[in-house]
Amino acid sequence: MKKPSRLVPTTLYVFVGLTGFSFLLLLFSARSFFVDFREIGFSTFSGVRNIVHKATNFVSETIKSVQELGNLKKEYLALLEKVEEYERIQRDSVYIKRENEQLKELLGFSKTIPYRYFVAEIIGKEPDNLFSSFVVNKGTTEGIKKNMAVIAYQDGERGLVGKVIQVGLHESLVMPIYDSNSFVSSRLLDSRYEGIVNGQGSAQKTVVMRYVKKRAKDEIQIGSMVITSGLSDIYPPDIPIGRVERMIIQDYETSITLELAPVIDFSKLEYVFIVDKGVGGDQ
Repeated sequence: MKKPSRLVPTTLYVFVGLTGFSFLLLLFSARSFFVDFREIGFSTFSGVRNIVHKATNFVSETIKSVQELGNLKKEYLALLEKVEEYERIQRDSVYIKRENEQLKELLGFSKTIPYRYFVAEIIGKEPDNLFSSFVVNKGTTEGIKKNMAVIAYQDGERGLVGKVIQVGLHESLVMPIYDSNSFVSSRLLDSRYEGIVNGQGSAQKTVVMRYVKKRAKDEIQIGSMVITSGLSDIYPPDIPIGRVERMIIQDYETSITLELAPVIDFSKLEYVFIVDKGVGGDQ
């Protein structure tokens, strides 16, 4: 028996080898099939580098944004403080302007007072209801005495406040005309009928003028001014007290009663003039 010939396999191997070699030659020689490995590597690296660059820029921009946000917050807080400071200055300026105008008005009014007087500031109010009194910052050291009259100038008009009822070294207690224990000899400005003004215990209530002769009813009008009569050792004459709001007429009485709205708004009162009726001229 014949052995198989080795020629066929050998020829096949040679053919495959030549074919592969020819393919490689064709691959590297043909421009359209040429593969530049450096280009592949460059392209790949460029893509990675672009990703890294974008990521780095994102992180950097984020950090900058956070820093800018922090700076903006600091600037905002600083501006807010400046605005608050400007508002405070403006409020102070308005308050100072108003106070200067008020003091200027008081100074102008003080020149018209024909008696010795003391300017005082209200610094407190009595807590109990026995007297509806308040405290001023002048006392015996400054020359204040008991039973001195107290007047005020408000909204371009002077008016009676009350009288001093107690005096300390540097403070005094004032009983206002609306106190139920206050009695002021008074008269109607136009008709000159006299009476006694008495308080009803509260600044929110009217004061009343009692013992006005009944025949005066036809001469009294709503809005008529009532002033001090000067018939006492305490109150100077012709100080406005209040305006008539209502007349109370009873058939069985020989006199009429008038309800008055005080000239002075006690809720806004800050400064008063304490008058010494027995001494003429400025202090």
